[in-house]
Amino acid sequence: MFDTLTQRLTAIFDRLSGYGRLTEENIQEALREVRVALLEADVNFKVVKAFVERVRAKAVGQDVLQSLTPGQQVVKVVHDELMELLGGSGHRLAMAPHPPTVIMLMGLQGSGKTTSAAKLARHFQRQGQHPLLAAADVYRPAAVEQLRALGAQLQIPVVGSAGQKPLEICQEALRAAADRGLSPVILDTAGRLHIDEPMLEELRMLKREVHPHHVLLVADAMTGQDAVTMAERFNSAVGIDAVIMAKLDGDARGGAALSIRQVMGRPIAFVGTGEKPDALEPFHPDRMASRILGMGDVVSLVEKAQAGVDQAKAEELARKIREESFTLEDFADQLKQLRSMGPLGELMEMIPFFKGAKGIPTELRGEETELRRYEAIIGSMTPQERLDPQIINGSRRSRIARGSGTSVQDVNRLLKQYAQLKKMMRGLKQLEGKAGKLKGLPFQIPGR
Repeated sequence: MFDTLTQRLTAIFDRLSGYGRLTEENIQEALREVRVALLEADVNFKVVKAFVERVRAKAVGQDVLQSLTPGQQVVKVVHDELMELLGGSGHRLAMAPHPPTVIMLMGLQGSGKTTSAAKLARHFQRQGQHPLLAAADVYRPAAVEQLRALGAQLQIPVVGSAGQKPLEICQEALRAAADRGLSPVILDTAGRLHIDEPMLEELRMLKREVHPHHVLLVADAMTGQDAVTMAERFNSAVGIDAVIMAKLDGDARGGAALSIRQVMGRPIAFVGTGEKPDALEPFHPDRMASRILGMGDVVSLVEKAQAGVDQAKAEELARKIREESFTLEDFADQLKQLRSMGPLGELMEMIPFFKGAKGIPTELRGEETELRRYEAIIGSMTPQERLDPQIINGSRRSRIARGSGTSVQDVNRLLKQYAQLKKMMRGLKQLEGKAGKLKGLPFQIPGR
């Protein structure tokens, strides 16, 4: 979402760093360009004005102008102010001392509210909690069925049916959670196509009767400044604690995410980064500021790797490499683990200064297609063929290509890459004898 803004800011700061020394004049010129870049990214104009003024006040100070690296000092000032703009230290949901913790979600229809409820439940489930979902959106057709389907997929209980009233559903969910020792309880309340007084009154009534510990607004990042306006209306009419910014993986300009905290005074707690149930992440202002400025996000990359890599399988892989027993079945497992971490382009953006490698994201899209193709080819092989690729003759290659919807050339390319990988692993084994015992190996696909 922030790609265009990142490119604009990077170009500005690269030019600034190229000056032998900085003056107030060239800093002013750079900040004018920063202002334009932020406005083009659909950031609220009042937020842009205040942001640029704060940066200007610090950037023209003697500590910056007399620094040995004044250009880098300006980037640091912008980074710190951008981090503050996004929420400073971030916002985390505290669990109630006496369970269950009650989390109330609200938002407009189409904002991703029901999906976000399931994602939030999955987030707590992965932390060892035992959440329960309340399907209190009884007005949107199939909303209850959608949440039930998501709950069944995640093995998370769902309370509520279309014939009940929202308050009845919420109260039933609280009783069920107390009886079964479940927490948190996530209330998926009703949305509308637009904000109207009956909806707001119902939300106020639910908040008054249920006493939620946290009230979260689900805002669609794709709607730009309309999301900020909508958030202001909900906050003034009902009161919210924090925001879930859904669809942050979209191709909008990102102005809503940069504006919402400053405009309404409420932080972003979570961001939606995809369609899958696991695609909800706690929002870290410092990490997002680094990514916007092209500095990468190594911490998030490591967290994704830890979440996506099976430690037992990694140790088994290391053993097979040592014993030279790595098969196409193992190759397929590694492809699945790599893809489970997310799109390659998204992962590469977390590597510091990767944005400078122009053209690579397009190539990565081709690599993702190639990975999917390889998985299909291996899936079309018999168990014997995956264990012993040497038996794959011409007729078998034709059968595998037909079964996977690929060509014989694709099958040949996969087998060639597998042979190259085996050769590389033999070299690593020889190196191990010189360098000591092999502790582990990050998987890497050899280039074509």
